[in-house]
Amino acid sequence: MELQNPNNGEGETKPKIVVIMGPTGSGKSKLAIDLATHFPIEIINADSMQVYHSLDVLTNKVTLSEQKEVPHHLLGTISPNVEFTAKDFRDAAIPIIKDILSRNHLPVIVGGTNFYIQALVSSFLLDDSVEEISDSCLRENSDVANLQKCELFEQGSCDYSYDRLRDLDPVAANRIHPNDHRKIRQYLELFTHSEILPSQLFQGEMTEKWGRLGCNSRYNCCFVCVDASLPVLDRFVDQRVDRMIEAGLLNEVYDIYNMNTDYTRGLRQAIGVREFEDFLCANISEVRKERNNSFLDTASLNNTDVSLRQNLLEVSSSSSNTPDRRLLEEAISKLKQNTRRLVRRQKRRINRLQTLFGWNIHFVDSTESLLGNSEDTWISQVIEPAAKVISSFLNSDVTSASDNTDHLVQKLNERDLWTQYTCKACDKILRGAHEWKQHNQGRGHRKRMAKLKKRQGSFLTDSLQLPGGDCVSSDASQV
Repeated sequence: MELQNPNNGEGETKPKIVVIMGPTGSGKSKLAIDLATHFPIEIINADSMQVYHSLDVLTNKVTLSEQKEVPHHLLGTISPNVEFTAKDFRDAAIPIIKDILSRNHLPVIVGGTNFYIQALVSSFLLDDSVEEISDSCLRENSDVANLQKCELFEQGSCDYSYDRLRDLDPVAANRIHPNDHRKIRQYLELFTHSEILPSQLFQGEMTEKWGRLGCNSRYNCCFVCVDASLPVLDRFVDQRVDRMIEAGLLNEVYDIYNMNTDYTRGLRQAIGVREFEDFLCANISEVRKERNNSFLDTASLNNTDVSLRQNLLEVSSSSSNTPDRRLLEEAISKLKQNTRRLVRRQKRRINRLQTLFGWNIHFVDSTESLLGNSEDTWISQVIEPAAKVISSFLNSDVTSASDNTDHLVQKLNERDLWTQYTCKACDKILRGAHEWKQHNQGRGHRKRMAKLKKRQGSFLTDSLQLPGGDCVSSDASQV
């Protein structure tokens, strides 16, 4: 098995790795483990929640028995209280891959966190660009006033709020979530160091630079995506949530629960933590108060914990229409809904990576297997096609990733990522010309426009459309 590509066009070798992608519930982990019967593999987990220890049921970690003695890395090894970013994942995974290759084993990256995969595979990483610009600005602007401003940031005396970023640079603010405190801080620090708006720094020259970095793939990659039809995935996800509840999900969430916690950092970001907040708050807020009472001895606290866990078990197994039971059912419904939404985001992200970076992604369909058909179906429709693709990849000297720099730079410019459009007909915000174009061509938008035209006449639809059929955006924020 040859894991080095001798002809990458630059006289250097690129290590060969396999990347198994796909939406949650599609069977990525199972496929990776089963491939060990075909290749000498070691698995690197690329799921942003499974990297943390704790919440094994909620994050659906493969158990030791399910791992079938296949080595797993970055699975349950990170403290749940820290923020493990895409940059952290990349920096941790690179030496692991090197060690795996030194044993002449095949590194297999498995996970649904596509930002992790992008950070590892490509030299393009936003966080690095932010840090580089920030460092450059510090070197070029070393006057006393600028240093004083930097000291204020380091001391935490400056306002890192989303409102301040929105007032300062609404274009940049439109690109991130109001709860993404890490990126808000990065952008505001950038402005403090350089006195240039973040949205302006990330235009023009930066687009070209990112394009060139994105093309320069770190590895020779074989991308395999395990996918299934949405209705089948939705049903499977709902059933899996029910199994998680039976397997002790409530006890896991109870252990990590803290009132007024930050749900944007560490393991508490996981889908399934925040959804149970109202239910847990109603059940244990009084007990938390008792815990803070220094007069309670250890035995009393232990008894309280046992009583609480028993109460959670009784509520979860009860069919009575009590307030606690209704809160629990609402939480479970939210968990299922948010997981289904995650599935759709992951699918969209994979398509965008394929379009933007030119990745040659090989799709295998696990729909029939998820419907409960025999193990033979899983073998013939998922394992064997994937093994055939990987075997061909290992025996080939052709790189699988696109190295067309000009193509990628053009794609970045076409996507116009810093412009926000609003479809008034669909009441939906689109980011970038690429999403805007796709939305206008989508069946859902066209059906809505047809209904509006039929119901309210051409006057309304004319006011919602631009020449050529595109719907009117609000004043698009551009730099």
